[in-house]
Amino acid sequence: MTGPPPALPEAAGDAGDGRDDADVIAQSLDEPELFAGLYDRHAPDIHRYAARRLGEGAADDITAETFLIAFRTRDRYDTGRRLARPWLYGIAANLIGKQRRTEVRALKALARTGHDPVTASWSDRSDGRLAVQAPLAGALAALSPGDRHVLLLVAWADLGYQEVADALRIPLGTVRSRLNRARRKVRASLSTDPAFASAEEELSPSWTN
Repeated sequence: MTGPPPALPEAAGDAGDGRDDADVIAQSLDEPELFAGLYDRHAPDIHRYAARRLGEGAADDITAETFLIAFRTRDRYDTGRRLARPWLYGIAANLIGKQRRTEVRALKALARTGHDPVTASWSDRSDGRLAVQAPLAGALAALSPGDRHVLLLVAWADLGYQEVADALRIPLGTVRSRLNRARRKVRASLSTDPAFASAEEELSPSWTN
C-alpha cells in the first residue's frame, strides 16, 4: 500500500445495499471476498488515525495488519455490535501500542525541535502549523500509554466513550477517568505555552468537553 486508501461515498456501516458491518462480517465467513467491503468502508479512517500517531509509512503497515487480524478473527466477532469501528480501532490501537517507544520518541523529538520526519504528516508544512505541534507533542508524550490511547481515540478517531470502552476492552468508568486525567494533564502543559489556543485545536474542539 502506498498512501491512504481511497474513501468511499457510502455512509460508514452501510454498504449501500442494506448490509451493515455485522452482516458483512457474518456473510464473509461463507464468502470471504465480501470482507473487502469492510476494508473499503473503514480503511481510510484507520489509516488516517494511524498516520497521525506514527506517520504515513507506519500507517500503511498498521492499516494492512489491522484488517489482516480482523479477517483472521472475524469468526469471533460479536454480530450484536452492528458497527465494527470500535473493533477495528481497538486492533489498530493495540498494534500502535506495540510501537509506543517509537511514538514517544517521535513526540519528544517534535517537542524539542519543532520538526520530525515521523510526525511531519500531522500538519501540512505549507500552513506553518508545525511550530504549534511542538507543545502538543510534548504534552502527549508525557501521558501514559493508556491515557494517550483514550484521549486520541476520542479526539482524533471521534469515538464515543462507549465505543472507546469497547475498542480497548475496558470499563466505561475507566474511559472517563483516563480521559479526565489526560485532559487535565494536557491542558496544564499547554497552558504554560503561548501557542496554547492553537495547539488545543489540533486535538479538535471536542477534546475539552
